[in-house]
Amino acid sequence: MTHKVGLYIHVPFCLSKCPYCDFYSVRYSREEAERYADALIRNIKHYEREFDSVYFGGGTPILLHEHIAEILKAADITEDAEITVEANPCLAIPEFLDDLRRAGVNRMSFGVQSMNADELLFLGRRHSMKQAENAVRNSHDAGFENISADMMIGLPGQTEDKIKHTAEAIAELGVTHISAYILKIEENTPFAQSRPELPDDDRTADLYLYTAELLEKLGFMQYEISNFAKPGYECKHNLKYWRCEEYLGVGPAAHSYFDGKRFCVAQNINAFMNHQNEVITDDAPGGWDEYAMLKFRLTEGITYEEAKRFGKRDEFIRKAEKLPRSLVNITDRGVNLTKEGFIVSNSVISELVF
Repeated sequence: MTHKVGLYIHVPFCLSKCPYCDFYSVRYSREEAERYADALIRNIKHYEREFDSVYFGGGTPILLHEHIAEILKAADITEDAEITVEANPCLAIPEFLDDLRRAGVNRMSFGVQSMNADELLFLGRRHSMKQAENAVRNSHDAGFENISADMMIGLPGQTEDKIKHTAEAIAELGVTHISAYILKIEENTPFAQSRPELPDDDRTADLYLYTAELLEKLGFMQYEISNFAKPGYECKHNLKYWRCEEYLGVGPAAHSYFDGKRFCVAQNINAFMNHQNEVITDDAPGGWDEYAMLKFRLTEGITYEEAKRFGKRDEFIRKAEKLPRSLVNITDRGVNLTKEGFIVSNSVISELVF
């Protein structure tokens, strides 16, 4: 019997492009969306596997609200599957949300980013603070109990007070999960051209630590570098990525770890609609280096038993003991990164793994 995997569906449509975003997207049209939904269904049916999590990412997946039901019907999905749809708050109207609930979606993820008007303007977001509030309230009214919201830190001139206002305002809306991302300037984005002046590394680290501690005080426990959840509401789909478990990615720019290999799809919607166009990126994934790099993103870290499976237990312990205790926790069970360790995770993980 084959094991269950996750299903990621990339929806590349946007009404406008945010200046910080480097994800593959194209301008939305209703006709193109219909053709795209048909292509997704054809591709999903090609893979015979049972899925216990589904994640519609983008882009702006809620733009496909009319087609989500038929897309989900094309897949073999377990009854207890977590099914997430990302959404721009300005599109979270009752009609769209009702379509998603009827389709079987049980988790919403909103790109709120900030509850400060000046920060929303800087980030080029289409929604207002009021629309963000309404999005979550409308979701509750539609029957959603599992709701996530993104917030962004490390913005120009950002203060602890602004972060506090955003975090508390989101928490008061009754969400179950908050993702807190540090703004990074990605190449081939408008911000790469305008180069806004971001806080330096030390200031960004201070803001990150402040945010992590604040969210935990608000009841959102950190379980990954950028993710915090009420107990039991950790994102099941994303945990598959960090635990080096298999998932299938469908759509242009989607990546997969499926049937023992990693592959991706070209960033071209027309090529995708004609054929899957897979490109193998790793035909022997899942080794120690990859496993450890992903698993150390989680607060659970790596157990000695896990390291032993790869024949790395003694070496792993020896390397961990050389690192400052401010960066790693060493227990009788295993090793995990501290909040300070997460700030410099790339270098700490390199010391532990390579």
